[in-house]
Amino acid sequence: GGSQPGPGQEVSVKVLGALEDGGLVERDPRLTFVPGHGDVVQALELGVPTMQPGEVSFFLAAFPYAYGHPGSRRCARREPDVPPEAPLLFEVTLLEVRDGSDPLPPAARLRLGSQRRERGNFHFARGDFAAALRSYRLALRALDGPAAAPPGPQEEEELREQRVKCFNNCAAAEIKLQRTAEALEDCEAALRISPDNGRALLRRGQLLAQQGRDAEAALVLRRALELDPASKVIHDELSRLLKRRSPAAQT
Repeated sequence: GGSQPGPGQEVSVKVLGALEDGGLVERDPRLTFVPGHGDVVQALELGVPTMQPGEVSFFLAAFPYAYGHPGSRRCARREPDVPPEAPLLFEVTLLEVRDGSDPLPPAARLRLGSQRRERGNFHFARGDFAAALRSYRLALRALDGPAAAPPGPQEEEELREQRVKCFNNCAAAEIKLQRTAEALEDCEAALRISPDNGRALLRRGQLLAQQGRDAEAALVLRRALELDPASKVIHDELSRLLKRRSPAAQT
């Protein structure tokens, strides 16, 4: 019952995915996404907009519409890996259709942000950095979206931590895409939320050095070293920078 999802609307689905031999490789009791944003596999992007709320559908997806040539490694997930070039059978239940601008309670914003960030990590691990960046930006949109209720102290802290992770991940993807200025903006956004975040400080120092802003880079790296004196990476970065700035290196 109800209308099919319209452009820009957000859907929540229950998903089961199985290999041809019946082995279960996908299980998500509530996957939320906006069709057309490229945040899920193509089988769901194309299939779910044809459904109505409450409907259960089966989609037999050739591998380009599932996990493609490389398949998928699940690492810490309970489900097994998806082999390369594997077709999948998806059982999908459309649970809900809502406008993307509708306010969400803090717990739902956190869940949606985490889901999209993990999806970005999946794309990043496969080397699809543009798709990873898109998922990270969608995660930030969920975390910063309209709230149905003010978050409690713990939820507020979790929202801050997730935002920092997303901005750091955006910076990593921008670096892979060779967009230094955008990566630097993401590092600075992370540091506005968490001024002592070690990963953002290190990456900002590296990016400033790449732009030839050595004095600024040295200050940032020294601050990172104060927070993590045992870090070999920071020691090496600072050492390289200081050697480059020394008079002997300039002659």
